[in-house]
Parts: sequence; C-alpha cells; structure tokens
Amino acid sequence: MPLYHTDDQAMLAETAQQFMAEEGAIAKQLRHWRDRDCKDGFGHGLWKQMAEMGFTGLLVPETDGGLGMGHVEAGIVLEEIGRNLTPSPFLTSSVMAATALAVASDEARGRWLPGLVAGESVFAVAIDEGPKHRPETIATRAERSGNGFRLSGTKDFVVYGASADMIVVAARTSGADDDADGVTLFAVPKDAAGLGHNSVRLVDSSMASHLTLDGVELDGDAVIGEVDGGRDVLNRVLDAGRVGAAAEGVGVARGAMDLTVDYLKQRKQFGRLIGEFQALQHRAAHLYSEIEIARAATTKAQQLLDADAPSASLMASVAKAKASRTAGLAVREGVQMHGGIGMTDEYDIGLYMKRDRALAEFMGDAFYHADRVARLSGY
Repeated sequence: MPLYHTDDQAMLAETAQQFMAEEGAIAKQLRHWRDRDCKDGFGHGLWKQMAEMGFTGLLVPETDGGLGMGHVEAGIVLEEIGRNLTPSPFLTSSVMAATALAVASDEARGRWLPGLVAGESVFAVAIDEGPKHRPETIATRAERSGNGFRLSGTKDFVVYGASADMIVVAARTSGADDDADGVTLFAVPKDAAGLGHNSVRLVDSSMASHLTLDGVELDGDAVIGEVDGGRDVLNRVLDAGRVGAAAEGVGVARGAMDLTVDYLKQRKQFGRLIGEFQALQHRAAHLYSEIEIARAATTKAQQLLDADAPSASLMASVAKAKASRTAGLAVREGVQMHGGIGMTDEYDIGLYMKRDRALAEFMGDAFYHADRVARLSGY
C-alpha cells in the first residue's frame, strides 16, 4: 500500500486543513475556552460545525447514518486538529467510542450514533485505573443484577468524561484483575445513578474526570459486544485510539515546526535573519525528516487497521511511540529556537509543548509502546 493519499483523501485533507485553520484556530478555540475557564474545555458550536462537515461520522457505517470511511480519513482530520491545537472530543467520540459501538446491538447503535453524527452528543472512554496507561489490568467490577449489571469501581483520566452523554466503560465480569478474558464493555449514560465525576484540568487545558461508579445499575442493552468477551473489542478501541493519537501528534509536531520556521524567517540577530544560520537550518531539516517518518509510520498503521491486518496492533504501537518522540522533539526545538520568548504565554509555541505532554501520556507513552513492540515481536 502506498504511503500517500488517494485523490479523495487529498480532497478531504484540503477541506480539513482549511476548516481547522479558520474555525479551529488557537485564538478562536483553545485560548478562547481556556481564558474563560470553560468547564467542558471545548466549544459545542465547533462540534456541531464538524458534524455539518461530516467529520463526526467518518467511522460510522453508512447504514447508521455516517460516511463509512476509515482510520486513514479520521487521521487526516486528527492531524489538522493537532496542527491547530483544536480542542475537540473527536478522538474519544468519533474514533474510539465509534469503534466500540460498531459491534453494539442495533438498539444501542440506534440510541447513540445519530447524536454523534449530528454533533449533538459527546462520548468518552473509561479504561485506565491508575496514573499510567495499563489496560491489561481491569479491576472495575460488573456483577449480575436482575436482567442487567451493577458496576462498581473507579476510572482515571477519562478525557471529557464530565461532558459526555455516554461513556464506554471497560469492566470485569469474571476472573482476576489481570486476566485477558472476563472483560465486558458497557455504554453508561451520563445520568446513570451512582456515576460520579471529579473533574480536573490537564496541562493542555483540556478536561478529564476521575470517574466513580458506585453501584451503577445498567440493563442488558448497555452491553457492547459479548459478556466476558470484550477484550478483543477493547483492543480494537485501544488501537484506534493509539493510531488516532499518533495522527494528532504528527499534527502537533507539524504545527510546532511551522511556527518555528516562520519565526526563523522573521527574527534577526547580528543584522541577519536567524534562519540563515546553518546550525539552525540543520536542526530544522532534521525535524522535518523526523516528522515525515512519523507520518509514514502513522499512515501505515491506519491502513493496516482499515485492512484488519494481523500486524495492525503492532504497527499502532510503532506509530504511537514514533509520533510521541517526534512531537516531543518538535516542541523542544521550537521553544529553544524561539529563545526566551518561547516560554511566555504570549507565543503559541508553549501551547504546543503543553499539548504534547498530555497527548504523549494518552493511550500509553513512548516507553510503554516501545516495550509493547518488543513483546509483540517475541522479545
């Protein structure tokens, strides 16, 4: 498979680039909602506009009202989201939750997907139960209760959890906490009794919740997939999130590089533009090369996911690790080449560094995924 876009994908990329640059710009979205201490951390008006563009339903099948596209197309939108630091629930809602709902019952899809496609609903995904990404261990319990289940436990760093109309929760229906089997996914509505939120603002100004499930009662229709057989679905959700985060990370890296290169073309020292200094040219060229490698790895992972290839999960970790390292390099180089002003809030480059730090931890950092690649490769 060639690592470049088809004509249709190139048209989508052009559309997404123009839309995010105009409607999702830093001053119009990130700074606007941050400076107002918005409890959601994003604008619902923009989410509705994204729906009108067809973005929110990219991964939703046409039979459910979506566009029926794939992870390559979703990644195109995510790269522009990262490039403009656009606060949006696209990754958690339109990628991760949509991936889970693809195997849900007709009733569940009919209940939740129309709101997503219309930009009227926001979804979250609750997996992690500690300060680090360790989805291998699921301790939250779901016990049989009448015709349904009773959920008890805690989930940490549920991005946009308090703003979500529905949260996809991974819970254990049998076995020990670290067993591969015995996991089930549930669609938990926001108004479920016993569902509690402790919202926190992350370093990049986005919102997340420490979620408490205190005997949350759900009927059997809330089950996504098969009881005790949710690990495969969870793995698909995780891989979708990892590849999506990688695409957004590539966008963060590209946005930071664009800012830095523009600054090199404007700032003068000793009577010369600093972009004329060979040492800075070498650093910028190296950064460009690293971004293109990260983009290629991410595109390959997207294509493998769309093809349901056996190697897709391994490549998802390759992409997440590479994109995380590249975005980290891009923001560090950007701040350094801006000099002292790079540390001030007046300049946007520092916002890219903050987004990189939050995104690097989301769905596992580079160390987690480097280790996972080694394990999946037999080491």
